[in-house]
Amino acid sequence: MGIGITEFVMMGLLEDIAQDLGIDIPTAGHLIAAYAMGVVIGAPLLVVIAGKYPPKRILLGLMVLFTLFNAFTAFAPDYYSLLISRVLAGLPHGAFFGVGSVVASRLAKPGKEAQAISIMFAGLTIANLIGVPLGTYIGHHFIWRYSFAIVVLVGILTLLSLKLWMPDMPAKQAGSVKTQLRFFRRQEAWLIIGMIAIGTGGLFSWYSYISPLMTKVAGFSESSMTYILMLAGVGMFIGNLLGGRLADLVSPAKASLILLSAMAAALVTQQYVSVYPIPSLIMTFILGSIAFALSAPIQMLMINTAKGSEMLAASVSQASFNIGNALGAFLGGLPIAMGYGYSSPEWVGAAMAAFGALFALAFILHQVRQNRITHSAELHTHRATVEIIEDEAEPVF
Repeated sequence: MGIGITEFVMMGLLEDIAQDLGIDIPTAGHLIAAYAMGVVIGAPLLVVIAGKYPPKRILLGLMVLFTLFNAFTAFAPDYYSLLISRVLAGLPHGAFFGVGSVVASRLAKPGKEAQAISIMFAGLTIANLIGVPLGTYIGHHFIWRYSFAIVVLVGILTLLSLKLWMPDMPAKQAGSVKTQLRFFRRQEAWLIIGMIAIGTGGLFSWYSYISPLMTKVAGFSESSMTYILMLAGVGMFIGNLLGGRLADLVSPAKASLILLSAMAAALVTQQYVSVYPIPSLIMTFILGSIAFALSAPIQMLMINTAKGSEMLAASVSQASFNIGNALGAFLGGLPIAMGYGYSSPEWVGAAMAAFGALFALAFILHQVRQNRITHSAELHTHRATVEIIEDEAEPVF
């Protein structure tokens, strides 16, 4: 939950921070990109460094870093120190979710791994449902630094919870750094990275500009945005749990294909109904549901694909998600800058989600092809063995 608050609350506090530090809003927007940069850098780096330690020890260490760096954010005296603090605060994000996903899958019953991961990701949805609106309210009405003080408090509570209740698990024997990095030489890895970085960018093309969409196009008041974001948070919470069930039911790859295709269709629908208040609210709920339903299938897909490098792969998925964050926000803003209106990012998002679905389809076809090759090789080996046995069994006169 703390990670979700610190990542998303910045979007609601930009104006307050800009006013407090004497900078403009576009400059303050660099703080969002700085956090995403920290995630991209820290996710693979920290997992590779800490991979040989037991999971509980890794998670405790990452949460200590997370808490300290967010305390730095709360007390940062100027813009540049705040910018550095956001990069540092992002470093443990991806690594924590990467290790946490592997732990959740190891603790789950067979066949329930994706549902266990979805429960872990429920913290992000609760953050969007409660934490982010609360942090935004506090930042608007009091001091924005108090919002990050709440994050620090959540970090301390998480440390205590990990210490008291997380079971001790042996370290899964990790190979050398060179061995783990071989994961990036696999075609499947890059198909998943592309699916996440481009496909989930569709979410951020919509979500980054949800405020002007709902106020200037659908006609809601600015004071209604807190409740609209909470509605999106309810959708995220429900969708996250359903996504885990879907992944266990039909496989993570097929679930990702279904959900990315649904996201593309929903974004097109939102573009057409955006001028109508009630349909816009319905689509806000649906889009929130679809977006976070992807979390568990994608994470499970990464873990299943990277035998021997599970933690690294799971953390890379978080880095890819933040690349999608930056891409979606940037590309979604281009048509607005060209004068096409605040509903135009939905077209960009739909295209990105559709490309993500193509990556998912390519992954499935690659798996089918690999399975056929493996089956053919096994069949050839079996026939050769049978022929050898038959030859040895023939009597020699």
